Amino acid sequence: MAGRFVILVADSVGAGALPDAADYGDAGSDTLGNLSRAVGGLSLPVLGRMGLGNVVPVLGVPPVECPEASWGRMAERSPGKDTITGHWEMMGVPLEEPFAFFPGGFPPEVLDPWIAATGVPGVLANRAASGTQIIEELGPEHQRTGKPIVYTSADSVFQVAAHEETVPVATLHAWCREARRQLDPLRVARVIARPFTGAPGSYRRTYDRKDFAMVPPHPTVLERLEAAGVPAIGVGKIGDIFGRRGLSGDVHTEGNADGLRRTVEALGTMDRGLLFVNLVDFDSLWGHRNDAEGYARGLEALDAGLPPVLAGLREGDVLAITADHGCDPTTPSTDHSREYVPLLVRVPGREGVPLGTRESFADLGATVAEFFGVEPGSGRSFLAEVAGRRA
Repeated sequence: MAGRFVILVADSVGAGALPDAADYGDAGSDTLGNLSRAVGGLSLPVLGRMGLGNVVPVLGVPPVECPEASWGRMAERSPGKDTITGHWEMMGVPLEEPFAFFPGGFPPEVLDPWIAATGVPGVLANRAASGTQIIEELGPEHQRTGKPIVYTSADSVFQVAAHEETVPVATLHAWCREARRQLDPLRVARVIARPFTGAPGSYRRTYDRKDFAMVPPHPTVLERLEAAGVPAIGVGKIGDIFGRRGLSGDVHTEGNADGLRRTVEALGTMDRGLLFVNLVDFDSLWGHRNDAEGYARGLEALDAGLPPVLAGLREGDVLAITADHGCDPTTPSTDHSREYVPLLVRVPGREGVPLGTRESFADLGATVAEFFGVEPGSGRSFLAEVAGRRA
C-alpha cells in the first residue's frame, strides 16, 4: 500500500487503568468511562459506529455488531504517562528508563545556572502546580517583578510562564531554549513555554505555547520515512515532540477545531505520506483542569468534526484514532493518568476487525512502517488485519 496514513491523537483520551496504574497513583482511572458516567452519557454517533463502545464501556456509546473501523486498545510499554513517552513509543522508540521528575521543585544546582545564563531576576513558584492555578495565583507578582513563573507536575517538565506584556514571547522562547540545553543531561523530557495574556482574575494561556523536547535516543519511524523519501507532516505539537526530526511539514494549530480543519486541508493536497495530528485541547483545556463537562463537549465536537476527515479518505488510505495517555478529569488528581489508549482504524472499503489489546503503542508505528515499506524499529504491525476483507 502506498497511499496516505493519518494518525489522529486525541491527547489524553485514555481507555482504562493499566495493570500498574496503582504504582503511579492512578488506580481506578478511566478517562472515557468515568467521564461518560460523570456527565450522564456521551453522544458520539460517529465514533460509536467506528467501534469506540466496543473498546471500553462508555455510557451513551453502546457496542455495535459490525463496527465501521477495526477496534482495540494499546498498552504503554514504556515507564511513564507523559506526552513525550507516549508519542515516542508510538513511533517505535519505547523508553527503557523513565525521564527525570522533580515533584518537589528544582534544586539550586538546576535553577541557579539557568538564572545566571538567562539573566532572569529570580523565579516564582518552583513547585508542582496546575498551570492555570499558578498563573492566577502568581500572575500579578510576576507582572510586578518580571520574575517568570517556573513550575512542574507529575510529568518530566520544566514549565516557564510569563505574561506577553511583561516578557515578549521571543524572550520567553530564548529562556526555554537555554533551559533545554542545560536540562538535556538531566533527562528532563520537556521544557514548555507558557505565555499568557489578560488581567488578574482573567488570565488566559495562549496557543503560542511551545514545547522544547529532548531528542529521541534512536531513529523514529518518522526518520525512517524521511530516509525513504516519504513525506510526513506534523499537525499541532507533533513537531515540538520530535524536535521536528523526520517531518517534511510542521503545521501550527490553535486548538482542536483548527487541528481538524488543517487535517481536512492537508488531505485535499497530499498525494502520499503520513499525516500525524495531535488534538491537544482534551489535555490542556479540560483534563488538567478536571473539567468533565468541558471534556465531554470536546469529545462531542471531535465526533461532529470527523465526517469531513472520513470523507477525505480514499481507497488505499488508513486512518488511526488513538491517544498518548490518560488525564481522567473525574479524579482528584489534575495530572496525566496511566491508562490504555483506544485504537480505531478505518480503512475505506474494508471491514472492521477486532485488534485486541496491543502490547505496545509501538504497534501503531510498526503498522505505519509496513504501510510505507520501511523498518519499524519496534512493535508488531496490524496492517494485514485491518487491510484484509473487503466490506
